[in-house]
Amino acid sequence: MARQKWASRTVFILAAVGSAVGLGNVWRFPYLAARHGGGAFLVPYLIALLIVGIPLLTLEIGLGQTKQRGAIGSFRRVTSNFGGLGVLALLSAFLIVSYYAVVMAWSVIYFFASFGVNWADNSEGYFFEEVLQVTDSVGEIGGLNLPIFFALILVWVLTYFCVWQGTQSVGKVVLFSVPLPVILLVALLIRAVTLDGFLDGWALYLMPEWEAMLDPEVWTAAFAQIFFTLTLGFGAMITYASYRDTGEDIVQDSWITALLNSGVSLFAGFVVFGVLGYMATQTDVPLEELAQESGPGLAFVVFPEALSLMPLPWLFSLFFFIMLFTLGIDSAFSLVEAVIAAFTDRYEDLKIPKVAFAVCLVGFLAGILYTTRAGLYFLDIMDHFVTNYNLVLVGICQCLLIGWIYGAEKLRREINEASNWTLGKWWNWMIKYVIVIVLAILLATQFHNDLTSPYEDYPAWALGIGWLGVIIPFGIFIGLIIKDKKELKEEK
Repeated sequence: MARQKWASRTVFILAAVGSAVGLGNVWRFPYLAARHGGGAFLVPYLIALLIVGIPLLTLEIGLGQTKQRGAIGSFRRVTSNFGGLGVLALLSAFLIVSYYAVVMAWSVIYFFASFGVNWADNSEGYFFEEVLQVTDSVGEIGGLNLPIFFALILVWVLTYFCVWQGTQSVGKVVLFSVPLPVILLVALLIRAVTLDGFLDGWALYLMPEWEAMLDPEVWTAAFAQIFFTLTLGFGAMITYASYRDTGEDIVQDSWITALLNSGVSLFAGFVVFGVLGYMATQTDVPLEELAQESGPGLAFVVFPEALSLMPLPWLFSLFFFIMLFTLGIDSAFSLVEAVIAAFTDRYEDLKIPKVAFAVCLVGFLAGILYTTRAGLYFLDIMDHFVTNYNLVLVGICQCLLIGWIYGAEKLRREINEASNWTLGKWWNWMIKYVIVIVLAILLATQFHNDLTSPYEDYPAWALGIGWLGVIIPFGIFIGLIIKDKKELKEEK
């Protein structure tokens, strides 16, 4: 059975950019820049892009394209007893998409609320009390939040129809879902520059505080942002690249994907801080305080409040939440597609629509916990542990696998054979040494922080759920390596 293929190189690039550009580009990057030295943050950020982001992205795209398999199959073709690394990546991706879809469900609710700008009187109260109906603690489940539950069903139905025909349906969707949020960002930027105070916002965003570069935390934040924003360690880029012809330019397309992703992050910063600068002129809240919000607080509290202060607030609110949804769904269905490929690679007689339905159904069921009134707490815990441990572990392991077992030089030559732009031997050093060291530092720093200061002061049992999200996938990974080694010995 012939492996499915992208309709064109452009479609692949759109799909890869859609996977990389997600909610973090809008609600995390601008906040990090403002918090860590403004324009000075761009220096460690760009350094991280060059020595971690692009080399590791090239590895994943090169691996998928040369091995013509998804994450599990590609690692197994590198060495027959390392398919478990793909399982670790895909289990982690599945855990993430199960709660990522819930954030998209919030966006659906806000989309419909935009017509009446329902949060105008109290954006914080609207988000926490009316939308989330959040309980007082993680131990108080509070039952299902039915609006979020039904919105989640809609999200998974739409996700299914994005992936139900594999590259054929994904290719059609990304033709409009990837450009659309950029167009909406442009519209929001045009509106922002007509508002009072936008230059104050831009000054906070870009004004360099060079002494910040002496703080190790700034460098840690820059490397972590690059790693997470490029969808590295999920198996998604490997899977997407496996649907390319083996002769397509790997190096050039890796650079294009990475630079477009970072470009959207930088552009989103101008939009976010232009609007926050205006909000600071309309309220008594200092701009520096507004800029301290990241994640859900920025996207569902601070920014909506700022939009409510604008002329035509309903229109620009619609733009914003359509943008959030399209950013989210491109990333979400890339993770779902990576899981689907694991089954269709192994069992070639399986029909993609049936596998897609099963994966989406299980993803929906796994996300029900996050639709309870304590769902925000569980989402926060799982996101913290899976992104800070599982994905970093996958990144380290795949660098060790390629760098020391398969051979970085061997993969570099395979990549160069297909590329007009070629990789120099510096890439070998990045894969074998630099990225491993950087990611190990990230991992050790996070582990030390979690041991010395329990995350957000959650109770031990709740943090234990987060640790299980790390331990169980990693334990399965180790178990599969031992099983495969044992089977190889028996065959010999």
